[in-house]
Amino acid sequence: MTSQTQFTIQGQEVRIPAVVRDASSGTAMYMVDSDKAQALIPDAFEVAEAAPGQTQLTIVVVDYRDNDLGDYDEVGIIFFVRPKGQPEAEVGSYIHKLPVNQSFTCEAGFKIWGFPKTVEEIDFSYGDNNATCKLSMDNKHVLTLTVPRGGDSASELSPAVGYTLIEGVPHQNEFTRGGSGEQALPGGDGVVLELGDHPLADELRSLGLDSAEPILSAWTEHMQGSFGPSVKL
Repeated sequence: MTSQTQFTIQGQEVRIPAVVRDASSGTAMYMVDSDKAQALIPDAFEVAEAAPGQTQLTIVVVDYRDNDLGDYDEVGIIFFVRPKGQPEAEVGSYIHKLPVNQSFTCEAGFKIWGFPKTVEEIDFSYGDNNATCKLSMDNKHVLTLTVPRGGDSASELSPAVGYTLIEGVPHQNEFTRGGSGEQALPGGDGVVLELGDHPLADELRSLGLDSAEPILSAWTEHMQGSFGPSVKL
């Protein structure tokens, strides 16, 4: 286990765990072909099947307002995996792509946790009952995701697991998440996913997302959490 609890990023000190004090988060989850998903995952990990031949893909959009890594927006394309050859290991998130719109969090996320962050153009907008996030890369439209906004549920901070590669070496990351103003809705009512002309959009089309119906959407108006240390597997 790494004993490093602080890092210097662009001349600023980042202490671990890094704390998220307030953010809004929207999620759309899809079922996709597990073999096609596996082709996008490093050999160190294997996708967890939610049904025979199917695995879950989640698009998460986050508007971070008060965070140790700054005030920024983020889009995550996420699969659920285990370390390869360890069927009893805990299922955790593997982030395939993680565009952000600030350079500090990009460098910190990559160096500390191995998150595949890149600096891109992200635009968030809010309606009374929905939120929309548009992602562009290389001056091309990747996706625009609209999800229902609302909810009066709340959740306590709870632990979760993520998997990454740091300099090619698999790591397990511990994080926590909770929030208020939450809802989870089955199906795709109110979810609109538009795919653009960027190669990443074509990759999502190859997984069937241009016609797939979401299996659920979720929203958190005020999310809190933390990102702990990375542990070498």
